[in-house]
Amino acid sequence: MLHKKKIIIIIFIIASLLGIFLFAPVGTALVFYEKNTNELAAFKPIEIGDKFQIIFTHSIHLTDVAEKYIVTENLDIQQYEIVYEEFGIGMPANAGEGETFVYEDGKYHVKDLENYFASMKIRNGKTVSENRLLWESNSGQEHMVWFNDYFDPGDWFTVKVEKITLWKYVRGVEIHE
Repeated sequence: MLHKKKIIIIIFIIASLLGIFLFAPVGTALVFYEKNTNELAAFKPIEIGDKFQIIFTHSIHLTDVAEKYIVTENLDIQQYEIVYEEFGIGMPANAGEGETFVYEDGKYHVKDLENYFASMKIRNGKTVSENRLLWESNSGQEHMVWFNDYFDPGDWFTVKVEKITLWKYVRGVEIHE
């Protein structure tokens, strides 16, 4: 009888350790969830203070728009700049209070933005499917991937920065160059 109790205790300890190992956060990531679900579509490991860009081709004037973000200490996403080539639907014509509007290198920049998001709803372009994710590595080198390499045109996502578990890491699709 004592032998069975020891085996049950050992199995319980192993299962508990395995659960902790698989479901404890192992890092921070930019996470893409399918639509309004908790179904992980992909993730990109990221750290507090890291910057990234979501670049899309505007569906009307067909030029690139870059939205620049930084990961905050409380894992929010702060939009700090928008860069675009042409005015049009959805493009700002000026800067708001505390922001800076400049024209540099043939592009319009709205800088010093302080837009904070706990999550963002984004769509991989359907009509013009040229969305990209750009980030800078620790060495300062820029890396870029096309959304179409990971997602279907027209797909919708909820994007967040969150602690990711080993279980999600193993089950998900890591975005990398």
